[in-house]
Amino acid sequence: MCALRYSSSWPTKAYVNGQWYDAKSGKTFDVINPATGKAIATVPDLDASDVQVAINAANDAFKTWKKTTAKERSDLLRNWYNILVDNKEYLAEIVTAEAGKPLAESLGEVAYGNSFVEWFSEEARRNYGEYVPSPIKSKEILMIRQPLGPVGLITPWNFPIAMITRKASAALAAGCTCVIKPAENTPIMALVLAKFAEDAGIPKGVINVVTASRANTPQVGQLLCESPDIYGISFTGSTEVGKLLYKQCSSTVKRIGLELGGNAPFIVFEGADVDKAVAGAMASKFRNCGQTCVSANRFIIQNKIFPEFVTKLQSAMEKLVIGNGKDSGVNMGPLINMSQVEKVDRIVNDAKSKGATIVMGGNRAQTFGERFYEPTLITDVKENMACYVEEIFGPVAVCIGFDTEEEGLKIANSTNRGLAGYFYSNDLSQVWRVTKALEVGMVGVNEGIISSTEAAFGGVKESGLGREGSSHGMEEYTEIKYVCFGNIQQE
Repeated sequence: MCALRYSSSWPTKAYVNGQWYDAKSGKTFDVINPATGKAIATVPDLDASDVQVAINAANDAFKTWKKTTAKERSDLLRNWYNILVDNKEYLAEIVTAEAGKPLAESLGEVAYGNSFVEWFSEEARRNYGEYVPSPIKSKEILMIRQPLGPVGLITPWNFPIAMITRKASAALAAGCTCVIKPAENTPIMALVLAKFAEDAGIPKGVINVVTASRANTPQVGQLLCESPDIYGISFTGSTEVGKLLYKQCSSTVKRIGLELGGNAPFIVFEGADVDKAVAGAMASKFRNCGQTCVSANRFIIQNKIFPEFVTKLQSAMEKLVIGNGKDSGVNMGPLINMSQVEKVDRIVNDAKSKGATIVMGGNRAQTFGERFYEPTLITDVKENMACYVEEIFGPVAVCIGFDTEEEGLKIANSTNRGLAGYFYSNDLSQVWRVTKALEVGMVGVNEGIISSTEAAFGGVKESGLGREGSSHGMEEYTEIKYVCFGNIQQE
């Protein structure tokens, strides 16, 4: 049984080479519960010199980790998974405390996050190579997959367990070691995951967690990207930061996987089941208070059913219960920090000033706390409004009307982002046309929740590079080596 299962405390130091590690400078920063605005922990504020220690540890560990068999790595990942499942309630409490999610939603994320460890514990043994028929009788051609080396994993705050397990379990399964840099808002989960990995028997240096404040994050990210001892970077976050990391990785021609911002369209055609579309809209838009990269950002509704959809969506939104995620009955928590609150407020106020109709909401919900925002429904939206073009990342539903399928698709594709897209239709021919025409990496057809461990997660355009999860998830952490056997004697 792991040491933390019945403990109300959690690790509050970085984790480097199997040791709990303080910043050389002695500096720390607070972790804030977004529902209360109060500090729940203080963790070390590492800088580049500290992170170099973690990089060195990952390189030393790689020398032996890469030689482990796929079966050995599979067994260790399975041990890790079993511990995570055994502690699911504890993990969910951490998600709620750090990220502000309602407890039921946190339990859902924990199950989702744990599933990646289970999946890649199995995929570790399926990292197959290829035999290729040779065009020459005296030669044989093989291609094998080998681990990249130590990798840097830079993760966001909105899914503090799932974004780490989706990356780390794939990297470890492939034979890589890692340096994990969690978001400054949610570092506790990363430290707990490291502790449980240690309990599972994963050797020191294979997983390292470096915590850093917003002030130190740029130098930490730059070191991970430019270090010749880090062979790959996986980042989930904003497109703007992703572009910067992409540039920094060019100095070492480093492998990089990017899962960046979205601006997901949610189209409802006139032949759709409106009630199902509203249910899908609620699930897609208001999960984690709208703070997911695949959240529906623009509701594009055919004009014939526009009034019906808006009325039913408003009715569903009025049933949302705002509050502290640990309280019973709450299904919408706070935004993660004041920066997010100010961004959402700016976008809504811009729409107000330019003539949009605020059907409901439109204000900060300060009676619950400074980081809460009212569920907001906006119509009469124009192209010159920020809510038309920006990813909102908050509980704001923006409804735009259209007449023809062609017009709806034009609106949906009128962005340089292309992560996820959704649409509702009962016309089979239309379903196939729109599926192919949407310029996104993932499509939900009559479905508002599409994430699954078994499916390839990723986008097109400026929404990223590569895929996570699925049978393709380990490809980001391996190189293909071509082997040619020559001078083979023929009988």
